[in-house]
Amino acid sequence: MATKAAPKTDVSAEKPKKSKLLIIVLALLIVVAGGGAGAWYFLGQKAAHAPAAKAVEAEAKPPVFLPMETFTVNLQAENGEQFLQTSFTLQVADQAQVDLIKLYMPHVRSRLLLLLSSKKASEILTTEGKNKLSEEILAIFKQPFTPQGPTMKVSSVLFTSFVVQ
Repeated sequence: MATKAAPKTDVSAEKPKKSKLLIIVLALLIVVAGGGAGAWYFLGQKAAHAPAAKAVEAEAKPPVFLPMETFTVNLQAENGEQFLQTSFTLQVADQAQVDLIKLYMPHVRSRLLLLLSSKKASEILTTEGKNKLSEEILAIFKQPFTPQGPTMKVSSVLFTSFVVQ
């Protein structure tokens, strides 16, 4: 009786197929994990900057300006009379600040006239002098006009006319 021998399977041929498959699966997992991490990083950066973008949009409101009436004052002069005629515009935070300044306009004009008439022509004719005068005008608005009254938020003084004679 002849017995059939069982076919021999090559165990060593199956191992390289399984190891190649394992390497491919691991490579795919690494690629997918890397892509997910990259997407998380870049999308997280956009989300982190989103509040800053909203803040920029909030600050992008158009500026609010308040033109002041022309001021004509005698300057402090050692050799004859000198006059200053100037106009300027105030840049303020919002319309509420415009209304507040208009409410206190007699106080504003009085303080500004006293400041302007205390100057000498030589002090205000240079660019540095005009910049210093602008800062002094801003300081006027930082002081309340009444005891414990509101301070005004003026961000800049823009001269529109400046004549010394």
